[in-house]
Order: sequence, then C-alpha cells, then structure tokens
Amino acid sequence: MKLGWRAPALLSAGLLVAFLAACSSGGIPRRVSEPTASLQQLTVQADGRWSIELRLQNYSSIPMRFERVSFALRVGDQDAGTLAAQPALTIGPESADVVTVAFDPSANARVLLAGSLADGRGVAYRIEGTIDAGPTDRGKVRDYEVERDSRLSPVPGLPGVLR
Repeated sequence: MKLGWRAPALLSAGLLVAFLAACSSGGIPRRVSEPTASLQQLTVQADGRWSIELRLQNYSSIPMRFERVSFALRVGDQDAGTLAAQPALTIGPESADVVTVAFDPSANARVLLAGSLADGRGVAYRIEGTIDAGPTDRGKVRDYEVERDSRLSPVPGLPGVLR
C-alpha cells in the first residue's frame, strides 16, 4: 500500500490529536496551600464578653474543610486567652469566610480594651495557634500553624466595635 503525500498529513493529524488530549486532561492544578486567619471584627458585649468575627482564608485551588481553630489571643500587651472554635465550614478555592466566636477575655485584656475604646484608640493584636483543615475531595485534615500580628481600630458610630 502506497500512502505518498498522505503519510505526513496522517502523522501530523495524529500528533495534533495526542497533543490536544494531553492538554485537556490536566484541568486545574490541585494545589493545597496553608490557610490563615485574622480578626475581622471585635464587639464588646454589655456583659464584658467579646464577640469575635474570625476571618478564615483558603489560599488553595480546591475547596477546604475547616474543622477546628485554636489560637492564643494577645491584645496590646495582655494575654486575652484562648480563642477556640469548631466551625466545620467548607470554604471554596481562593476564598474566605467569617465565623463568629463568643469569647470571654481575661480581666486585664478587658481593662486594656475598655481604655483603648474610651480614648478612641485602636489596639494591636496577635493570634498564634493552629487551624485544622483538609481538602474536601481527598486527603486528611492536618494542623496548619498560624501567627498573625495586626491591628483593630474603633468603628465610628458603633460603640464597642473594632475592625
């Protein structure tokens, strides 16, 4: 059988089909990155307890399930206590969500924050601890270490609220 000019054309077509199949099968790369957390808002309740809106950030290219968080919280130069929650929350790829956590701070942290609010000043904070999270499609939950230093400022017109 004589192919003549058809042989290079058939070879080129076969290579093109193989190349396109290889390109289309990969899809979006599966990348798991370390999540992080920050305080989005802190509200002082009438009884002195705090309501903390904790922002959880998923930097992975896949959805992650956030099972547990546990942070030592420091406000200004005072240890405020342990901020812990079990959100059991799924956060989409490269997205964030907020969990509200009731928090009973140490007496020294309450006094420091009350003074800052009375003077209209912001306050520095530090969280240090772990986030337990894992991919929703496969893989197991693991601990991710988190350390974050940031600052909260009073919200004008909203007494007892810092962002």
